[in-house]
Formats: sequence, structure tokens, C-alpha cells
Amino acid sequence: CSNGVQWFKERGQWLDNTAEPAPGMVIFFDWDIKGDSGPQDGSPDHTGIVERVENGMIYTIEGNSGDACRERTYPLGYYEILGYGSLKY
Repeated sequence: CSNGVQWFKERGQWLDNTAEPAPGMVIFFDWDIKGDSGPQDGSPDHTGIVERVENGMIYTIEGNSGDACRERTYPLGYYEILGYGSLKY
């Protein structure tokens, strides 16, 4: 995940968590979980793909989500969203 964030930042294709993402963007999370991946430290812990944004909710497709690939939802600006990588130039 860290390499992915750096890749997008180096190319000027990084948006922070205040942005409204577009479908196809890569979403990065900084989980607030005690133990292996947390608490929040500004480093990415997980990633997914933005499927769509509707009515203030972000719909994602994520692998390794409870040992499965599934759709998840988060409110725009959710505090555990670190930011987004845009694949468009």
C-alpha cells in the first residue's frame, strides 16, 4: 500500500480524503484498529477500488475483506480513508 500511495503522489495523481472520488479510483485506508495495522498512523493499511459514489456514500470493491472479495460502503470523508489514487492524467 505504501508504494501505491507514493506512486500516485509522485505523479500528481493523489487526492486526500476530502475529495469526492470517481469510479475506478484506488482508495487507500488507514485503519484505526489496535494491533497489527493500527492505530491510525498516516500509513496505508488496505486498498480497494471505488465502484461508485451515491448519496454521500462511497461503494468499493475490496479483496481480503473478511477473507473474501466484497462490496463495502463508507461515507464521504470517512476518517479511516487516507485518500485516493487517480488513474486519469
